Amino acid sequence: MEEERSEKGARNGKDGKNRKSVRDGESGKSVKSGIRECRRRGKASLLFCLSLFLLFNLCACGNAGEKKAKKKTAKKKKEKKKKVKKRTVIGVTLYDSYDTFLTGYMRAFDKEVAEKRAEGYEVNVLQYNAAGSQAMQNEQVEEMLQNSCDVLCVNLVDRTAPSEIIDMAKKKDVPVIFFNRELVEEDLNQWNKLYYVGADAKQSGILQGELVLEDVKDAEKEGQLPPELDRNGDGKLQYLIFEGEAGHQDSIMRTDYVVSTIQDAGIPMERLDYSIANWSRAEAQSKMMQLYSEFQGKIELILSNNDDMALGVIDAYDKIGVQKDLRPWIYGIDGTKAGLAAIEKGSMRATVYNDEVGQSKALFRIAFQLASEGAEDGEGTEIEKITRLPYRKVTRKNYAEFRTEE
Repeated sequence: MEEERSEKGARNGKDGKNRKSVRDGESGKSVKSGIRECRRRGKASLLFCLSLFLLFNLCACGNAGEKKAKKKTAKKKKEKKKKVKKRTVIGVTLYDSYDTFLTGYMRAFDKEVAEKRAEGYEVNVLQYNAAGSQAMQNEQVEEMLQNSCDVLCVNLVDRTAPSEIIDMAKKKDVPVIFFNRELVEEDLNQWNKLYYVGADAKQSGILQGELVLEDVKDAEKEGQLPPELDRNGDGKLQYLIFEGEAGHQDSIMRTDYVVSTIQDAGIPMERLDYSIANWSRAEAQSKMMQLYSEFQGKIELILSNNDDMALGVIDAYDKIGVQKDLRPWIYGIDGTKAGLAAIEKGSMRATVYNDEVGQSKALFRIAFQLASEGAEDGEGTEIEKITRLPYRKVTRKNYAEFRTEE
């Protein structure tokens, strides 16, 4: 009878404290069985019973703690996701949408936008063409701000005149990323929400000069300039240079450093003339026609600030009808699709690749980050104020490496 009452008490106990302390299912049954066994065996077994009881409690607490940790992690992820806006509006204004380099640049930018949309984000891009007018670009920026753009991407018409754009953006507290055409450093430092994405123009000039030197070295005979380059045999290079824009930093740096790189290697140079063709293929062709009528066979080397102008020079020689082996050596910068094709044909000796894909990726990444989470990347690292991607040399040996899919 005594044992029956004990068992009955144990069964009743499951509705009390013991039931609250153990998990459902098999673990609960094991504890109750252990208690019954303990009561039958006496005090010695009671210690075993208590140990068993505590063990199951610890397991239950451990599982509860694990669940709590998982919930906390899930909550953090949810909060982080909430920081990114579902709808992002990016405003873009180009100095000239017909610029060949910018055409490829924006094609790569659009791919980045499409990929982000495929991830479920609503990304809207308002794109404008300033058509070479700074006044028009200022109006476009005002309109983008009125349309509640989260961030502005500005390809300046006049790198020396960004103040109005900066003032408008500052009043609305909208960050601005200048790209491709670098503004003056003092202007970039006017506000902590101004950024720049591009490349180092000085490097492009140096690499273009090195390409000339490498071709000279490969073709020189007994330490003398190759006769197919130094056509008059005077031991120096008579050259023309085609510049992008008057006063534009890229034009100045590319021109100065390509010439100084060649001269510093000990090669005498004589500039016959220079022409400002505003990065334009058609304008370069027209001006080359005029220069050819003046200098004709005296021209031994032509250095162009970009591929488009170099291609305009080639167009002029094609129109005049000068055979390829009698033409000067022609060099460009940018590595555009048309420029690479000219290298393949042998019309252009070499070019310097300006990484349009890498720059467009950097531009979009920073723009999306600023529009959604602020001036930090996904890892909580502060976004660099200036992002520059390196230039690379392109010759007939490696031009195929730089071809990109449409």
